[in-house]
Amino acid sequence: MQVQLNHPSRSIEIKGPKRAKDLLRELNLLVEAHLVIRDNELVTEDEMLSDKDQIEIRPVISGG
Repeated sequence: MQVQLNHPSRSIEIKGPKRAKDLLRELNLLVEAHLVIRDNELVTEDEMLSDKDQIEIRPVISGG
């Protein structure tokens, strides 16, 4: 799957299938601190991602 990361911006290829939370762990990213997006739709941490998916990972930003 093609994975687009932000901060710093980069694109990498990852073998699938795998769950969203496993992808984040493989990339050494905290599950609670990142959003996984497929086709402009938010993906839950237990959803399966396939080799043909285009994924974007964004950090969670909170404010008050």
